[in-house]
Amino acid sequence: MTHTQVKVAILGLGVMGHAFAANLLKKGFAVSAWNRTRGRGDDLLAKGLRCCEGISEAVADADVVISMLADGPITLEVVEQVLPVIESGAIFSQMGTIGLQATDVLIDLFNLQRPDVLFLDAPVSGTKAPAEQAQILILASGERLRAAAIEPVFAAISKGVNWLGPAGAGSKMKLVVNSWLVSMVQGMAESMQLADKLGFTPQDFWQILDGGPLAAPYVKNKLEMIDSGEYPPQMHLVWALKDARLALAAAGQLPMPGLRTLADVWQQAVDKGYGERDLAVIYRFLLDQPR
Repeated sequence: MTHTQVKVAILGLGVMGHAFAANLLKKGFAVSAWNRTRGRGDDLLAKGLRCCEGISEAVADADVVISMLADGPITLEVVEQVLPVIESGAIFSQMGTIGLQATDVLIDLFNLQRPDVLFLDAPVSGTKAPAEQAQILILASGERLRAAAIEPVFAAISKGVNWLGPAGAGSKMKLVVNSWLVSMVQGMAESMQLADKLGFTPQDFWQILDGGPLAAPYVKNKLEMIDSGEYPPQMHLVWALKDARLALAAAGQLPMPGLRTLADVWQQAVDKGYGERDLAVIYRFLLDQPR
């Protein structure tokens, strides 16, 4: 089966799902999609996207079904509708950040109700711009030997795939990665607060980091947002907070004092209306606090 013969259904056309659809269409895949809010994929209709009214219509005849939804409860609700209608022999790839508990429930559902369908747990590392440029990294887990049909799909939407073991391992690593990401952004924001107080600009800060072991392109992007005062969402603060909470749930009784404090601070920011902007807006929130 060539990649142009692989039929892909995407459930969820948010930032990431929309990017997946666009990149797959560029590579000649047949792509159908469903989104909870109508109209999200209309800009891709002329490029061949088939937007469907219902989940059953979207997944009908699909060789690969990708879910990229906001959280665990929504994903579970959608999967309940997928299970009776997905084709035997198809691959279902869950690619959102939904946490360990929801992932375990999905694994059990497919094992018990649809063992003839291959379930993959494959969240991604990357945000809006990398997704649009097919430069995300896929943290895949599940039975790779049964997943040949999805390899060209993954190749079309990413820069690479790390296969991490049995289904569930991908979501575990995603929480590790995102706990580092949010901690890095909080540290950057606090360091930039100090830089500002001591008379340095974001450009000054980056100039010192650039080329050294502490330089990260991700931080450069966030410092540019701080410098401009604009925070167009690559990753919404509210979703980053969700991921921090999921990491804490996975940590259980581990102390994690930094991440716990961060989650409380970010919750305050979300409660005060900063949640729909990029997570780098935490710098602005801190700056806006009464002295």
